[in-house]
Amino acid sequence: MFKEKRQRNNKVSWAACAGIGVLLMGVTLHKTPVVDGLRQRLAQWSASAEQSRQLRLTPIGENSVIGRLVQLAPKDREQKLQALAQETGSIESNRARYLLASDLIEQQQGQKALALLEKLERDYPVLGSHIALKRAQAYEVMGDRLGAISAWKDLQRRYSQDPVAAEALLALGSTDPKYWEKAIAQFPAHPGTVEMAYRRLSQEDTDQLPLLLLLAKHAHYRQDYTALLNQLVSKYKEQLTAADWEAIAFGYWEKEAYGEAGVAYRKAPATPVNRYRAGRGLQLGGKKHDSVGAYKQLIEEFPDAKITARGMLHLSRLSEPKYALDYLEKVQTQFPDFAAEALLEKSKVLNSLGSAKAAFVARESLLTQYSNSDEAAQLRWRLAQKRAQGGELTEAWEWAQLLTTENPDSPLAPEAAFWVGKWASRLGRTDDAQQSFAYVIMRYPESYYAWRSAVLLGWDVGVFKTVRKLKPRLPVRSVLLAGSNTLKELYQLGQDRDAWKLWQVEFTNRSGRTVAEQFTDALIRLAIGEHLEGIFMINSISWRDEPADREQVKMLKQQRAYWQALYPFPYREQILSWSKAYQINPLLVVGLIRQESRFMEKIESPVGATGLMQVMPETGAWIADQINLTDYKLNKANDNIQLGTWYLDFTHWQYQNNSMLAVASYNAGTTNVDRWIERFGLRDPDRFVEFIPFGETKGYVKSVFGNYWNYARLYDPMISQQLAQLQSAVAASTVPEKSDESGDYRREGEK
Repeated sequence: MFKEKRQRNNKVSWAACAGIGVLLMGVTLHKTPVVDGLRQRLAQWSASAEQSRQLRLTPIGENSVIGRLVQLAPKDREQKLQALAQETGSIESNRARYLLASDLIEQQQGQKALALLEKLERDYPVLGSHIALKRAQAYEVMGDRLGAISAWKDLQRRYSQDPVAAEALLALGSTDPKYWEKAIAQFPAHPGTVEMAYRRLSQEDTDQLPLLLLLAKHAHYRQDYTALLNQLVSKYKEQLTAADWEAIAFGYWEKEAYGEAGVAYRKAPATPVNRYRAGRGLQLGGKKHDSVGAYKQLIEEFPDAKITARGMLHLSRLSEPKYALDYLEKVQTQFPDFAAEALLEKSKVLNSLGSAKAAFVARESLLTQYSNSDEAAQLRWRLAQKRAQGGELTEAWEWAQLLTTENPDSPLAPEAAFWVGKWASRLGRTDDAQQSFAYVIMRYPESYYAWRSAVLLGWDVGVFKTVRKLKPRLPVRSVLLAGSNTLKELYQLGQDRDAWKLWQVEFTNRSGRTVAEQFTDALIRLAIGEHLEGIFMINSISWRDEPADREQVKMLKQQRAYWQALYPFPYREQILSWSKAYQINPLLVVGLIRQESRFMEKIESPVGATGLMQVMPETGAWIADQINLTDYKLNKANDNIQLGTWYLDFTHWQYQNNSMLAVASYNAGTTNVDRWIERFGLRDPDRFVEFIPFGETKGYVKSVFGNYWNYARLYDPMISQQLAQLQSAVAASTVPEKSDESGDYRREGEK
């Protein structure tokens, strides 16, 4: 919501070949030389899709009763679970019994739960240890202390090596502390052990160093984690080993306390990554002099390490121009994978030195020798924009088209491909424009520019002046890519807290996590409500450098489950309810919430904006007065959504239902938006967005509507069907089918 000054940390940013011959009106693919090239590219995508089966995320019975019941509240699924539980001998029956027993324990009905759990371990071994856990919990809620102790001991005896045994050790430790010591020794990463260690810090006769080290390694999820690290460093820095410093450094790094991480990494074991992070952390922490020293240490100790090239590039930006050129020359000659980035930086340095000719040569070298690099894409887009600003639309179109051809995987490609279409339209090349917009939708369906392309092609997806009203479909819960079968089963059954506890023990590779482990960690974070971290973890999967990792990420992104995890839909009922009350598209509301707070209910900005829709206290009080709301809390989800949605409706009213202006006003305020309208006009809404002088607001508008589009394509069945039909028709048209002996070919029609 409008705030005079607000700091943001937008962790998620979104990064085409024109004239492909795809026309959405009828979805026809014409035969042209350009289209022939597209066929080859589509064939490559098809092969990649085939490979993606190894990362296929198949939900537990997408069409099964259990698969649907998992998403319902306990009271809404009770009767159907009871009916399923009576059907013996099937996996669905076993799952129903377990779910129903878990629900009953939550409702303090331990006796009924025990009846359902009887002999279930035999029939449902994948959750055997957790069935024993539920049995002990059932006795606890019944108040049967002796029965609970017996059940805990039975669990600990029969599943002594299973992480669930930690629960038994912690429960039994309340009467015999030796069990707690055993939990610390055997299951230090279990959340129960972590919480017990935290409580023991307050005991005066306890040796705090081992407990603080345990917390440094395993308590990343605690809100006071950084404070615990500070306490450990301030009290015991002389006693810490290099390995201890590495764990501390990683913890600071994960919490984005980069300055502290840089200091700690300098004391960690000498590895290329540790030396690099020392320099980078100190640089991000504002300690320029120290970061220069750390980067030089990296270069001296690991001159041939791949990450040293990255350090040299950063060092060049911290150095005087003449020294910067030396570093860039070394990168260019010693590290071919980074040569393109070095050339781009070199051209900037040479320009700053007034060496325009040498800078031109560097840029030409970049475009010819490293034409497919992201750096070449950056240069092409800069040149395209410069030509467009000068009114040279044909030249701008050519540079942008070259980018989409040479750099189709660049984060800039969706934007460039969209403007290829816009500029083609302004040049009177209507067919080329439509073809370009179609390609953006097909090739970059997740982008803000795919939505704008769909709008300009006449799809009913909501335009800047109107947004459609719909009731979105439920998301599908995917399987996990990493972890034990027990973990995967718990997650699929919606037993999220138990799955999270188990994952904390199983996830031992945090600093070197694989793609599968990172995605699994993100899904579990989302499941327990850590939406900020979960979304960040999913988005940052794309930052991988290794080719094998990048290929896995590419395959993962072909799965709907990936995108639904990146665009989750928590607080669904409240959003639907208040959106209906104030006649706002719920997908626009959820898209705005995702941008404002990443669904963190109690989050507060540095200037006081609070909750899911980041309502300022004074604005909330004014809204409450307008709607006669006397009892509300900004950090309560339902109240915040009500107030924020009312205000979004109000900004729509202010701008005659122009959603672009309404969203811009939500961020920057009416005064600023009115000034921009007067200055830039509204003849071309895309140009208006690009001309918004506040970088934050321009990014905000694109992000909110990019979110809106992604929620629409993922949760609106009609739009999902339109996309599927387009992609199916284009894919089918690339497969020639011989029709007669004359050599003519025809393609399959739209499926």
